[in-house]
Amino acid sequence: MASLRQVNPTSRSLSSAQHERAEALLEAAQECRDERKAARLRKEAVVLTLDLADSFAHRYRGRGIDIDDLVQVARMALVKSALGYRNGKGSGFTAYASATISGELKRHFRDFAWSVRPPRRLQEHRADLVAEEERLRHELHRTPSVTELAEALDLDCAEVREAAACSAAYRAHSLDAPTPHGTTVGESLASPQDDFEVLETSAALGCLIKQLSDREREILRLRFVEEKTQSEIGAALGVSQMQVSRLLSSILGRLRADLVDERATA
Repeated sequence: MASLRQVNPTSRSLSSAQHERAEALLEAAQECRDERKAARLRKEAVVLTLDLADSFAHRYRGRGIDIDDLVQVARMALVKSALGYRNGKGSGFTAYASATISGELKRHFRDFAWSVRPPRRLQEHRADLVAEEERLRHELHRTPSVTELAEALDLDCAEVREAAACSAAYRAHSLDAPTPHGTTVGESLASPQDDFEVLETSAALGCLIKQLSDREREILRLRFVEEKTQSEIGAALGVSQMQVSRLLSSILGRLRADLVDERATA
């Protein structure tokens, strides 16, 4: 791969001649019985199509991962494509390599870009949110509202806000970082909460949950233990997503009110 690094990255697309030449080289490599010669033919095809990998890498520039790392991931995916491609199947090497490179870059972001890695469900929601927000911005000529995004993504507003908030997990800030006041970030945070109060609240909440119906407890389990979306819960229970949203709001509202009442009478 050392020789691959010497080629200057560029975002230009492949010319028709480059595409045809790469196809011919890979077809020859596929039919070649000499493994060393076949490897040289594949390497030539890879070097010829480096611009394709680099163009995909530069699309993800400025999203929290160094561009050199993205280029390396994209080029390794191009090599993987050259090894796995079979001439005559699909829409050609360029289409096959494009899908492979895009998939590897997305996987790299999913696995290595997060300082604090959120659940897979949130990662997927965030990716959908970014794409849908961009589409609606062009369509509406303004920033879409949370309600508009929720309707477009078939999510509730709370899930949209949660997906947007998880973007902060990309970069972590040190608690030891200094502040203008001569202290650290950690020292400026609120004092730790009372552990006894946490245990007391947890015990009270457990008793209140036991008083719910079986169906209400199942809804809470699916939402907060299984981390199902409201649409998935609706499908499991045979109701609509809006009904699930109303049921959850009602259950949580009652639990909060009962907790407040318990504390007031304690």
